[in-house]
Amino acid sequence: MARKSKSRARRWRLHFVALLVLTALVGTIWYWWDLRQWAPDEALYPDQGVAVGQRHGLVGFATVRALGGKFAYLEASRGAKGQDARFVRNLAAARRAGLKAGAIHVFDPCVRADGQSANFVRVVPRDPTLLPSAIALDRTGDGCERKVSDAAVESELLTLINQIELHTGKPVILKPTDGFETRYGIGERLERDLWLVRDRFEPDYAGRPWLLWSANRSRVTEAAEEPLEWVVVQP
Repeated sequence: MARKSKSRARRWRLHFVALLVLTALVGTIWYWWDLRQWAPDEALYPDQGVAVGQRHGLVGFATVRALGGKFAYLEASRGAKGQDARFVRNLAAARRAGLKAGAIHVFDPCVRADGQSANFVRVVPRDPTLLPSAIALDRTGDGCERKVSDAAVESELLTLINQIELHTGKPVILKPTDGFETRYGIGERLERDLWLVRDRFEPDYAGRPWLLWSANRSRVTEAAEEPLEWVVVQP
């Protein structure tokens, strides 16, 4: 009799665990599916837009506009040599659609600032109608072939900031990921507007308020075959 009771209790526990696993799986699938098309409420964040890189392929900026987008940040350069072949066309197309546009440079901690700023200047025109340029900060110095100290990374970044600002005539916006900010803590030390990244939930990892927030890095829309990075402005 005791054995039967233990057996029933064991089966009940297995069924309960299976139910918990199934519930978690369904919740995960629902969250993933909902996030595919999710964007923050326009009543709370009236200024919304996209960040576009070469990986997104052809983008219908008129459709972005129809979806409520008001601006487009376009990847222009990466490190000292990488350039987005679509930047010029994307810039023209975004403007035709009535979107404000800005340029993004992807920082390479392994490369000197002079080469990176020269690459940026070759791609991005000196145009006062452009939005303030952004510097994307994702990679740390750990992946460099030659060891680069944290102090050297920060020094080159500051030099790059000054050089890009000299070209554009506007303060840059810094776009650190959570990992980059944890490593270098530039958000609290450099007096520049911040662009933070976190899907669905407002980011707080830089220790001070953000200006731009990448709220959904994989929003599925009719504007492109690939999911777009959807961005909002602090109201």
